[in-house]
Amino acid sequence: MRTPHLSVLATAGMCMLLAGCSTPGWITSFKENPPNWLTPYRVDIGQGTFISEPMAERLQKGMSREQVRAVLGTPLLVDPFRNNRWDYVFDIRRGDGSRERRRFSVHFDNDQLASWGGDALPRDGGDGSLPRTPKK
Repeated sequence: MRTPHLSVLATAGMCMLLAGCSTPGWITSFKENPPNWLTPYRVDIGQGTFISEPMAERLQKGMSREQVRAVLGTPLLVDPFRNNRWDYVFDIRRGDGSRERRRFSVHFDNDQLASWGGDALPRDGGDGSLPRTPKK
């Protein structure tokens, strides 16, 4: 009488071991695409000098380098071979993996602002250009 019970338990144990060798489809999809409440929070990372449309509107031809720096901030790139151009770059990496880069340049002639331009600028970060703080 003991033998049938032992063989049933052995068979059940072998089936469980063999079932562990293959992963069901729902487990694989869960590992590749977990629900939002299970994924860690990733912060938005902004790098560079953020320039908005109102800041660029304050620029006027003939401004000195110091005046431009007071309005826009310190440029990210100053080419030592072209001292008459400053480049402002703002790069943001969102927590969802998307990336956005904006470029803006100012040109000087005899140490006075001659021209400026670049990518479309946001209105004071209202379009979501700046990193967002997490909601509590």
